[in-house]
Amino acid sequence: MPLLELASLTAGYGAVQALRGLDLTVEEGEIVTLLGANGAGKSTTLRCISGLLTPTAGEIRFSGKAISGMHAERVVRLGIAHVPEGRRVFPGLTVKENILLGASNRRVPRAILKHEAEEMFALFPDLLRFADTLGWMLSGGQQQMVALARGLMARPRLLLLDEPSLGLAPLIVQQVFRIIAKIREAGTTVLLVEQNARIALAIADRGYVLETGRLVVAGKPEALWNNDDVRAAYLGGKRLSEEKYTR
Repeated sequence: MPLLELASLTAGYGAVQALRGLDLTVEEGEIVTLLGANGAGKSTTLRCISGLLTPTAGEIRFSGKAISGMHAERVVRLGIAHVPEGRRVFPGLTVKENILLGASNRRVPRAILKHEAEEMFALFPDLLRFADTLGWMLSGGQQQMVALARGLMARPRLLLLDEPSLGLAPLIVQQVFRIIAKIREAGTTVLLVEQNARIALAIADRGYVLETGRLVVAGKPEALWNNDDVRAAYLGGKRLSEEKYTR
């Protein structure tokens, strides 16, 4: 049984149809990436899964349980955390306070929360010296790490990541994606929306390419790299053998 299954999922915003019968699966322990141009329906897919948007048709199942149309608070409690595009760090809260907000769906003793926050600073060591710094003072890369740590504080089985590389310098992007790989190694399944197809496929187990709300191709990274249409649209026309990334 897949950890996550979308069947004939349809959704939109008013008269605008953003998803048109989308089917996809995510197995436990995978990193799966959604690729596609702006407006392809990638972020809409994550919003439907996390309960921020109610689908108009189709089904979403998580660990065998139907969750289509379920409120976001219930979805989080089931084990799905959503790190949206734009990071959305609270500027008036410290780094530590922002991270602890991720556990607001859980009723656990303060001592456990303190220990888990320390685990986040171990995973994101660059943040430790900023623990008591207000969110607005951080760089974009540091804010992205705070957003990831906050999502992990929900202790999710499935982490939804929306454009984690957006606006970041190349070296910071590589650092963030190394952390995403570590998150999977620690046992969290990841569904990743990413414009940077090269680096997304470098860490993914499988990928789906969307176009105007429809699935156009899916497969292992190697197959997507060597698909002429995918390569021309997203990879600058280069073949897998010409790329420097390795998995």
